[in-house]
Amino acid sequence: MQTERRGQKSTVLLAAMAVVFTLALVMYPKVGYEAGMQGLKVCWEIIIPSLLPFFIVSELLLGLGVVRGFGVLLEPLMQPLFSVPGVGAFALSMGLAAGYPMDAVITARFRQTKQCTRIEGERLLAFTNTADPLFMFGAVAVGMFKSPALGALFAIAHYISSFLVGVAFKFWGRRDPDHLREVKEREEVRPKGNLFARAYREMLAARAEDGRPFGKLLGNAVSESVQTILMISGFIVFFAVVIEILEVSGVMAVLGWPLMELYRLFGIHTGLVQPTLAGVLELDIGSAQTAAVPAPLVQKLALVSGIIAWSGLSVHAQVASVLTQTDIRMRPYFLARFLHAALAAFLTVALYALGVGRAPQGAMAHLAHHLPATSAALGQNGFWPAFTHAMSSSLEWWIAILGVLTCLSALAFLLRRIRVVAFFVRSQG
Repeated sequence: MQTERRGQKSTVLLAAMAVVFTLALVMYPKVGYEAGMQGLKVCWEIIIPSLLPFFIVSELLLGLGVVRGFGVLLEPLMQPLFSVPGVGAFALSMGLAAGYPMDAVITARFRQTKQCTRIEGERLLAFTNTADPLFMFGAVAVGMFKSPALGALFAIAHYISSFLVGVAFKFWGRRDPDHLREVKEREEVRPKGNLFARAYREMLAARAEDGRPFGKLLGNAVSESVQTILMISGFIVFFAVVIEILEVSGVMAVLGWPLMELYRLFGIHTGLVQPTLAGVLELDIGSAQTAAVPAPLVQKLALVSGIIAWSGLSVHAQVASVLTQTDIRMRPYFLARFLHAALAAFLTVALYALGVGRAPQGAMAHLAHHLPATSAALGQNGFWPAFTHAMSSSLEWWIAILGVLTCLSALAFLLRRIRVVAFFVRSQG
């Protein structure tokens, strides 16, 4: 009875909101039209060219069985760290390359094809929902803040916080009975033997289960990808109009009053209230508005980093639409986005205090600056002088390489210890 009443109340509320929004479009037709055109421009120039090829390729790789074979190879990495199957690495890598909501599309396909449980799908969405590097380096750092060095700051904070969220959600739903049953069934039918041989056999088995000729597979991949792109574009246009209507009608100012008092209490610039509300709805608009506010730089950086991690209700709606054909719940996704935003904002402040993003040239830019001189030294004097020139002029770059190698070595050692402990526990059991 209570559930039915809540459903009735939500229906009345949503209906009232739809009526009010329709009236607002009638009252502000020019504003709605211009906002819709801006949203369409974003879709035509950015979303469709950047996401559609990835959607088509991912569908092909799933149908050809490549993803399942890829997952077998990465099972020893993904399972100890995040308690997800190895195919989760494919969702992570495609999310890194294409950004939102690529991870949700792939995770939904995993669930539909029974390559992950519901709990594993929710864990995957918790940490694979990431922005692509091009957006953070190009659109945000260069386009909005006019500082290429800030791209490294945003990217490091974003991906480290995403990794921490994934580790935290490792324990999400670990006692769920349906999850345990599905994992047990999967373990019983898992093939044994050499890792690469198993990956090859799983790829062939997945291809045989799909069974579609390549022509039909390609046609289905294109049609399904176009349908997904149209859905995403529709959400972008809709939220662009909603934000503009809320700003023009003054509703945004009313909603921002409690937040303004909170910002005053903690000494945060009150000019960031409007960008915060816009960022809650849509990350591009919120980030651009934040960069334009004459507030302390560290506050703007923390807010933009949090907005990128939160990703906006526009992306959340896209993810929810993609997941409608599965039993994956949105509640853990919301919790993960909130945690990701908080961690990203905190790490951004901490890293900026340590000097990351302060220099006019980061390590990559510093290396790019000295590459022509290094090449000239190589052509005139030979290899060794060119090598010493690169070593002396790009010290930051070499330190970064050593740091990455050290981290990879530590990770390999940790994974090895985890596997030894797991083997010992199984042998004792």
